[in-house]
Amino acid sequence: MLAMMGFVINDTLVRTLDGALPVGQIMATRGVLLTGLIALIAWRQQVLKHWRQVVSVLVLRRSFAEGMATVFFLIALMQLPFANIAAILQALPLAVTLGAALFLGEPVGWRRWLAILIGLAGVLIIIRPGADGFQIASVFALISVLFAAARDLLTRTLPKGIPSLLVAAATSLFITLLGTSMMLIQGHWQPMNLHQLTTLAGAAVFLFFGYFFIILGMRTGDIAYVVPFRYTSLLWAIVLGYFVFAEVPDAYTMAGSAIVVMMGLFTLYREIKLRRPPAA
Repeated sequence: MLAMMGFVINDTLVRTLDGALPVGQIMATRGVLLTGLIALIAWRQQVLKHWRQVVSVLVLRRSFAEGMATVFFLIALMQLPFANIAAILQALPLAVTLGAALFLGEPVGWRRWLAILIGLAGVLIIIRPGADGFQIASVFALISVLFAAARDLLTRTLPKGIPSLLVAAATSLFITLLGTSMMLIQGHWQPMNLHQLTTLAGAAVFLFFGYFFIILGMRTGDIAYVVPFRYTSLLWAIVLGYFVFAEVPDAYTMAGSAIVVMMGLFTLYREIKLRRPPAA
């Protein structure tokens, strides 16, 4: 829950910039601060000496997926109501289950297939394609979910001996370079004032806060117990969206969110039940 709070506060701080800075500049500036912070902690924990372990195709692919998820998420974040984009992101566990079935050959029964389809219907209720309330940024948020699912699936294939801090550092460095490349291609650098710089510094701190606690949670608790608490990010987004941006989610967003969350919890319940050893 602390990790989800860190991620959503990071998003809130970036959103308060109100599109004054290009996406590439946000990624590069926040990335430099975050990479430096992670590298400092990795140095203090003496894991930097294992840096060769992250120089691999798998880590590069994971970093690319994370980078593209960040690009599309930031584009959507500047245009969508805060609760809407958070609601769409709740489809991530369903997308991971779908990807594991299609690309990793993991068995998925008809109940979970049905839950995935119903959950996707919930996402359609949120984005409402063809309706007056539809925004193209909703599609960008959905693309971000797909890349995030690819990131999580690639994470499963990483060797267990690679320190998590090094993976996070490599990912942050890649995102920084990606943001810098976007700025060079666009040829546009917006001078930043002290408020914008401190906002991005705060975002970097809370993003690391999220990284640290999600790693701690995943490594010290059973994954089936930890995953449902990811949905608390939706509660944080609704609360902060209301108090910071005066946004109130509409009935379609609330109904679609409820469907997505319930189907995500149901697929998790089925996974736990199938893994449970039979009684003697």
